[in-house]
Amino acid sequence: MLTDSTMERLRVLAESAKYDVSCSSSGTVRRGKQGMVGNTVGGVGICHSFADDGRCISLLKVMLTNYCMYDCAYCVNRRSNDIKRATLSVSELVDITMEFYRRNYIEGLFLSSGVVRNPDYTMERLVAIVRNLRTVQRFNGYIHLKSIPGASQELLNEAGLYADRMSVNIEIPREESLKLLAPEKNHQSVFQPMRLIEQGVMENKEDRRRYRHAPRFVPAGQSTQMIVGATNDSDRDILTMSSMLYGQPTIRRVYYSGYISVNTYDPRLPVLKQPPLVRENRLYQADWLLRFYHFKVEEIVDDLHPDLDLEVDPKLAWALRHPEAFPIDINTADYEWLLRVPGLGTKSAWLITNARRSCRLTSEHLKKMGVVMKKAKYFITCHELSASTLQPLRGINELSPEKLRPLLVSPRQRKLAEQEKQLTMDFGE
Repeated sequence: MLTDSTMERLRVLAESAKYDVSCSSSGTVRRGKQGMVGNTVGGVGICHSFADDGRCISLLKVMLTNYCMYDCAYCVNRRSNDIKRATLSVSELVDITMEFYRRNYIEGLFLSSGVVRNPDYTMERLVAIVRNLRTVQRFNGYIHLKSIPGASQELLNEAGLYADRMSVNIEIPREESLKLLAPEKNHQSVFQPMRLIEQGVMENKEDRRRYRHAPRFVPAGQSTQMIVGATNDSDRDILTMSSMLYGQPTIRRVYYSGYISVNTYDPRLPVLKQPPLVRENRLYQADWLLRFYHFKVEEIVDDLHPDLDLEVDPKLAWALRHPEAFPIDINTADYEWLLRVPGLGTKSAWLITNARRSCRLTSEHLKKMGVVMKKAKYFITCHELSASTLQPLRGINELSPEKLRPLLVSPRQRKLAEQEKQLTMDFGE
């Protein structure tokens, strides 16, 4: 039975947890087992998102406590903040999770915590919760656990046996910027638990090759988060860090969180009326290019363009900067080059490479495949869109990037970009 006192503390801790955006799909499947409670159908465990079959999936996203020994400038739970504090006991959090699951409110748990006393003390309590859920309550649903920087390898190894995914947030991409806003932290304290978890995952893979029933260790890998707009770090700094992380075998997702002005009294921080949501969206789009479109960081951002264009998406921005690469013949271009055409996605590029084996493709074929011809028509040629036809299309080379850009940027996009440019603050350089 959940008391009024418990529910009030839960409300406070859920509010404190909302700034961590690294809730992510589990990427794993825990099928229903006899004697256990729950499963992750279809391998999903997403906070307020949708499964492939259209179902809405939800997690209980909560902190064990919002007391914290650190005083990070960007964090709402920093030590010096005068906010309402609360703590749940191990048994209370276990009971809440099981009660919410039985009521069909949730399908999993996202658990984090402020650091109290020391990292090992906090991590030990987090491990106690997930251990109780798995071994006592027989909970078989999705669990995403935040690892505490500085916690011992023994605790991380035990946590990995019960959690589907673990994460530790980098928050700031450059060490000097992190030192400015969080003097008690450094990148080493973040990368160390990442490496330990990675080591555990790789060792577990070897064990599972030898022993069929060896327990799984963090089967859904790791994720992390970076704050956007709290420092003068460029998009190039952020994406360089993301690219480095994706080179690690266990990093599944990097999340980007537009900075929200929660500590307006701190002179080290910019005062923003709203978070930089357009920039955050562009970073996610650039992240997608790194992961699925075979782009490199230096192609998306460089010395001349260290920040992403707010008016157009990163792939269109690259295409406008490289008119010499176009037009691309849809009927002969490699899959990798098709991916660089604005308006084409991975699915439509795959459909094109398969369909053109049997016939020459036209613009009507492309529309049926989901190609956004409003963008793509300026960068491609196909059966009837070529120089040899009676009505050749005027592409990027005929119009020039300067004349083409206004045709592809809507008034709304321009307005949103202009509003966000006005949020840019002087960091005292």
